[in-house]
Amino acid sequence: MNFPAGLFPETWAWGACVPLALIWLWCLRTAPWKRIADSSQMNVWMGTIVVLILFWITKAGIKPGLNLHLLGATTFTLMFGRQLAILGFSVVVAGVTLSGNAAWEAYALNVLLSAVFPCFVADALLRIVERYLPPNFFCYIFCATFFGAAIAVVSTGALTSIVLWLADVYSVEMLISDYFMYFVLLSYAEAWMNGMLVTLMVIYYPHWVGSFDDRRYLFNRDRK
Repeated sequence: MNFPAGLFPETWAWGACVPLALIWLWCLRTAPWKRIADSSQMNVWMGTIVVLILFWITKAGIKPGLNLHLLGATTFTLMFGRQLAILGFSVVVAGVTLSGNAAWEAYALNVLLSAVFPCFVADALLRIVERYLPPNFFCYIFCATFFGAAIAVVSTGALTSIVLWLADVYSVEMLISDYFMYFVLLSYAEAWMNGMLVTLMVIYYPHWVGSFDDRRYLFNRDRK
């Protein structure tokens, strides 16, 4: 993640601009804009972007392009939905690129792999929890947030490794042993961070977490 210049062939770097543009168009047309129509919610959205830029700049690197950092995609998605989260992450990646930690030619790939994909994973896991699990507070926190964040970061690492292999940037053996396995370790920190943040917000600032419905998770009673 945070790919530098010259890592990918130009066909990969610039070809990623087309799907990203289509995703942006979809986000702009379908995003729940009322969610940030209030100035206080807009401030929370923008503040989250600033915090995520700091998280993404703080990274550990193995080789060029093989950087690891906390994503925060699950928290952002649970707070504002996948469309607003993707648009916010697009600003995050722009900030990281402006700071010199990534290259503009790899901007589209960085957004697709490090932001769009984990946001979709986090949203899909939330929908699974809402559909198949009991409407319980602990199901939301542990399954959608803790485990959801871990699954999102591991699947992102798997997809990134596959793309690096298909683009013939690194060998599959090296990617598995020296890159992907670190995502498994990172998943514990990602799960803890996202779970802690969402839990604190749900307790003290529940209106910040748009996906949390207290009528469903706190006051629901099964009636026979």
